[in-house]
Amino acid sequence: MLKVEKLHVGYTGSEVLHSVDLEAADGEITILIGPNGAGKSTLLKTVIGLVQPTAGKLYAKEREITHANTAEIIRLGISYSPQGAALFPRMTVRENLEMGYYTLSSKEALKTKLEEVGEIFPILKARMNQKAGLLSGGERQMLAIGRALISSPNLLLLDEPSAGLDPGKQAVIFDKLVALNKSGIAILLVEQNVEKALKIANRAYLMSSGDMKFGGDPAKLTQTLLSSVFG
Repeated sequence: MLKVEKLHVGYTGSEVLHSVDLEAADGEITILIGPNGAGKSTLLKTVIGLVQPTAGKLYAKEREITHANTAEIIRLGISYSPQGAALFPRMTVRENLEMGYYTLSSKEALKTKLEEVGEIFPILKARMNQKAGLLSGGERQMLAIGRALISSPNLLLLDEPSAGLDPGKQAVIFDKLVALNKSGIAILLVEQNVEKALKIANRAYLMSSGDMKFGGDPAKLTQTLLSSVFG
């Protein structure tokens, strides 16, 4: 689904990503972990077209998207939910969801997608007319994911969807991600809750200081992390 080859990205003369390789396959949950400032969020922003690479290649469904704009990338089936939900608090739940509408062909298609999101997140269905700013932290994360689903993605990019949530709400979010994946949506997940992320992953990557330190079997990464902690 997604292939990243020798990707370099920089801001104002300072390189953030150094020759990064990554693959996110159809039907899989791929996780990307690492310390703050490692470059994880920058990688997702580059994939979705918000940041332009200085070198390297990006492919979606074997089509090069290295310099494609965000609208083109979304139309290819990739959607993005940024860190911190990034909602419009004075708009209703429905209005926030409708922000993903521009890739759909008709109002009927939008209606269908709103109904689908309501089935996935029943709390959103019950609060369609409520202001987004009045939602709880967990509900805001569900709304952010729901908005990303409106464009019917094949691959969902998620940047720390469990951040700031209590353990119970984190568990709900992870359960929803597993269910979405079982429905056929591939997921590329940046996550600080390493233990939970590794349990649901098919493929795992570890990034540090803009370099990819590991890529492969989550069980092997678990062993690598345990070895580094306990020697």
